[in-house]
Amino acid sequence: MFIRLMSCLLLLVVAPLVHAVSYQATIEDSNWELESSIFVCRLSHKIPSFGTAVFEHEAGLSVHFLLDPNEKGHFSNGATLVAEAPPWRPDVFPASIGPVKSTAAGQLDVKTKDTKAMLAALHKGLMPTFTTNDWYGTPDFLRVAISGINFREAFNDYVACVAKLLPVNYRQVARTAVLFPPGEWRLSDSTRARLDMIILYVKNDNSVQAIYVDGHSDSAGRRLANRDLSKKRAEVVSEYFTQNGLTGDMITTRYHGERYPVVPNNSKANRARNRRVTIRLDKVEKE
Repeated sequence: MFIRLMSCLLLLVVAPLVHAVSYQATIEDSNWELESSIFVCRLSHKIPSFGTAVFEHEAGLSVHFLLDPNEKGHFSNGATLVAEAPPWRPDVFPASIGPVKSTAAGQLDVKTKDTKAMLAALHKGLMPTFTTNDWYGTPDFLRVAISGINFREAFNDYVACVAKLLPVNYRQVARTAVLFPPGEWRLSDSTRARLDMIILYVKNDNSVQAIYVDGHSDSAGRRLANRDLSKKRAEVVSEYFTQNGLTGDMITTRYHGERYPVVPNNSKANRARNRRVTIRLDKVEKE
């Protein structure tokens, strides 16, 4: 009874694909290439005559998968993602992973949970497969399979790459604000931990050329006292940077008192947001 039920389910999955237009790499063409750095790990796979499949794990973020077709109109209605067995394993039934939505750029961007299911399927020798019923406006289905051939060796290198990623990426540290209690300028443990992330990133990315440190206060108290307090806050952050290995020449320290609030100083919560030091990194983009 169980075998009969599974056979019926398999027919439900496969039957609509009898008239499918299929793309996948052959045994000879199935290659996986790793782009490896402390900033990002990209494991890519070319699908002949169709496009590129990429597993991307950026520093500070979770892994995601991107299917990027050469022609962007294929997945306007999204797709269904299933883990299929290769033809030489007919005893293994397809397993649903989930629906996938198309991006504005016409790609399929798979969320982390389903991306991990894809990696697990490939490691088991299965083929994550996308299907959609929108192939050039015809009744034919489009089927795109990701080949697991030659995957495991590349996957081992990918795992090693992920282990060496920085804990943060540039976007996560390029604009940072650390807050201070009323009348205080000393660094808390949580502020030091945040600054340590910035220091670690800057030490590993030589394209960061400048750091701007700006001290601020709320409007409570006298204006001159607030200006002095914002100066102390900015200086203690800049000193922490230089004490922990950053070059003083790249740091510009400024202080503004209460002049530039991010929100009106009309509540306790708003005043807390204005008692801050902002840190901005400037980066020379590589050509």
